[in-house]
Amino acid sequence: MPHVGEPAPDFTLPLCDGEKVGTFTLSEHRGQKLVLAFFPLAFTSVCTQEMCTFSDEFDAFSQLGAAVYGISVDSPFALNAFIRDHSLKVPLLSDFNREVSRAYDVLHDELMGLKGISKRSVFVLDPEGVIRYRWVSDDPSKLPPFEEIRSVLNGLATS
Repeated sequence: MPHVGEPAPDFTLPLCDGEKVGTFTLSEHRGQKLVLAFFPLAFTSVCTQEMCTFSDEFDAFSQLGAAVYGISVDSPFALNAFIRDHSLKVPLLSDFNREVSRAYDVLHDELMGLKGISKRSVFVLDPEGVIRYRWVSDDPSKLPPFEEIRSVLNGLATS
């Protein structure tokens, strides 16, 4: 399990922008503050609220020098539809094979009878790729503490 103060595990995942599918490799984003927001499933009520909140606050996060990426185990096709349906500004990453959720130790063994769903969780990475904040919830109905996340980002230096 990665802890605060440790380097974030590197990964490469499909990147969804609402239209096409590209590639996102974490290590290629050194020099930038990042928020990795794992969420259980697209099109569910709390996940929609969470990703819409991150999208609504896109400019506030950008002003803090941070980029937010949502991560779920949904397919890239479902994530592109989710982005389009809710006009999300936040790009989404497909962890369909669940490798990143396992590496970050945020995978439910079972949630409502479904196996291998990501826990709602947030990791804030500094420009060197070190985890500076970690929030993980076993309760999928609980939203992340957005103000706390912004506060942590505000306290991080930009490289």
